[in-house]
Amino acid sequence: MSKLSGISILGYGAYIPMFRIKAAEISRVWGLSESELPVVEKSVNSVDEDTATIAAEAASYAVARAGIDPSKIGAVYVGSESHPYAVKPTGTIVAEVLGVNSRLLSADLEFACKAGTEAMELVTGLVASGMIEYGLAIGADTAQGKPRDALEYTAASGGVAVVIGRSGEGAIADLEYASSYVTDTPDFWRRGHERYPMHGSRFTGAPAYFHHIISAVRMVQEDGYSLEEFDYAVFHQPNSKFPFAVAKMLGIPAKKVEPGVVVNVIGNTYAASSMMGLAKVLDQAKPGEKILMASYGSGAGSDVFIFRVKEGVLAKRNRAPLVSELIERKRYIDYALYLKARGKIRE
Repeated sequence: MSKLSGISILGYGAYIPMFRIKAAEISRVWGLSESELPVVEKSVNSVDEDTATIAAEAASYAVARAGIDPSKIGAVYVGSESHPYAVKPTGTIVAEVLGVNSRLLSADLEFACKAGTEAMELVTGLVASGMIEYGLAIGADTAQGKPRDALEYTAASGGVAVVIGRSGEGAIADLEYASSYVTDTPDFWRRGHERYPMHGSRFTGAPAYFHHIISAVRMVQEDGYSLEEFDYAVFHQPNSKFPFAVAKMLGIPAKKVEPGVVVNVIGNTYAASSMMGLAKVLDQAKPGEKILMASYGSGAGSDVFIFRVKEGVLAKRNRAPLVSELIERKRYIDYALYLKARGKIRE
């Protein structure tokens, strides 16, 4: 795919679990200097929440904003690194919860942190081809992080869903462009039967994260777009520094990079990370504004999208909780309860 027409986001929804743990609480246990902390705090799913429940919550908000009959949804794709079953799709659970017709295309997707945007590309192709009327693309995670590892400070829980369909009255944002850039770059991995992922530490920045996002955005420029024409830029948010660093490399003013605050207070929601940024932007963007979004998934690849905000966002925005409202809905827990909630204590 590249330039597109007639395809739109008709609804979107985010979900962030209520539990939070401060990065300072984790550093209290393991001794990392507070000046080195990559985020302020992160979201943690409770003992009765998993990727399926998070995906279902986000999807219900997306459908509510879209204002469509769920039975008309023709595809449900869930991208995640933490599907609750090794063999049983999360997508079918979400479809059942929403009341989607069983005449349905559904599969679980995996491409690290870009699994959710991978779902967006698949659903876009299905709508564009005429195979389905509406499709649901979801990124959700209860991301894993080994105790004492750097990932434990940022690996968080959350989900975002978007309903994609044909453009028309009520469209929230038109999808004008979608493309991808991938290579075999092993910066982050987890073999079967291993409980926690491994990573190449600094190698995850360069050449992994920065090379792929920059290469994807350069494709946008090669196809005739100027970076100056975008009102917002959304990049994958593994920490609070990388999105601004890659924007500086591309020559995009920091004030256009939104929402840098999200990852700082809920952490890296992995498959939902860049989609969470998009949801936050749609919560505040005005009709006519243009959004550039580039996700990143270890392994490695970047999906890049261009959206133009439509009038429908004004009527639909308040049909479901805003990201800022979900961020403020929180309860702090200590490290012991965090270990229990994340299943890191085993009998």
